[in-house]
Amino acid sequence: MQRFMTAWLAAVAVLVATQCAPAEGVEEFYRGRQIKIIVGTASGQDYDSWARLLARHLVRFLPGNPTAIVENMPGAGHILATNYLFNLAPRDGSVIGMVSRNMTEAAIMHLPNVRFEPDKFSWIGSPELNHRVLFVNTASGFNQVSDLYARELVVGTPGGAQGVSAAPILLKNLMHMRVKIIQGYHSPGDVILAMARREVDGIVQSVGAPDGARRQWIESGQMRVLFSMERERVPSLNAPTIFEFAKTDKQRGVLAFFASSMELGRPIMAPPAVPAERIAALRSAFDAVVRDPAFLREAAAQGFEVMPQTGEEIAAQVAAAMATPRDIVDEAQRASTTE
Repeated sequence: MQRFMTAWLAAVAVLVATQCAPAEGVEEFYRGRQIKIIVGTASGQDYDSWARLLARHLVRFLPGNPTAIVENMPGAGHILATNYLFNLAPRDGSVIGMVSRNMTEAAIMHLPNVRFEPDKFSWIGSPELNHRVLFVNTASGFNQVSDLYARELVVGTPGGAQGVSAAPILLKNLMHMRVKIIQGYHSPGDVILAMARREVDGIVQSVGAPDGARRQWIESGQMRVLFSMERERVPSLNAPTIFEFAKTDKQRGVLAFFASSMELGRPIMAPPAVPAERIAALRSAFDAVVRDPAFLREAAAQGFEVMPQTGEEIAAQVAAAMATPRDIVDEAQRASTTE
């Protein structure tokens, strides 16, 4: 009994000493450490390019001057990577991620295999605010939105939970446009190649920066934008918004729910329960990066338009999306997940 009590008291002493020991400072934690950035796409896609650009600069503004690597974790339209970040990644600030802006709506709609809660992530920021549009091959002869009600447009998608896949189904089911959907392409880039071969004639995709490749599609006459999918017209595009063709409050409500995901840009987050001082350091470093001249020059050279949002702004937008009325969410789920 005496031996047991002695061992028990020793264990209690160790526990108390551990709890009372001073916490490791942010600089001490990151000194000599390698940060891992998880990306939900394969190498070479937009999210990957953004993550690699940020990785090169973020470490310059973190205390302790760590290094960074990018790990690609494609699968299920970013759900695989998001599940990993929520459930398996270390919760110490050594792993962060950049995943699809659509992951919040995927969780709200309870899509299959979603095992994360968006409002429990620690949001760090977003470097970009982009615009989702319907591109059509100019050779297809689709010149205006009314053509989508007169004849069938063949649209390609990769499948999964990304907006590039969900949006065409939404156009068909909610807006009753004549859209035939061909799924199974490996990536949006493969859909673009299919458009060049005239296997398909449309894709829903973000339009990119003014100097980016997708704007060149428009300027060259190769493709045409029929509409954007946001509430307000995009000044730089000579195209209406999908909201101008909504006829009911239900349609407008569902379109607004999907538009909210675009407002998240390309969000970066840390797993839940990362110590607050490390989240503050990551947010501060991100905010410094998106103002840094060297970063801005490199972003411009890659055709990226930097329109940053803070971690606090992203967190507020996620919270607002999570508060969407259930009847709107249910209708959005029906309209976007069933062909």
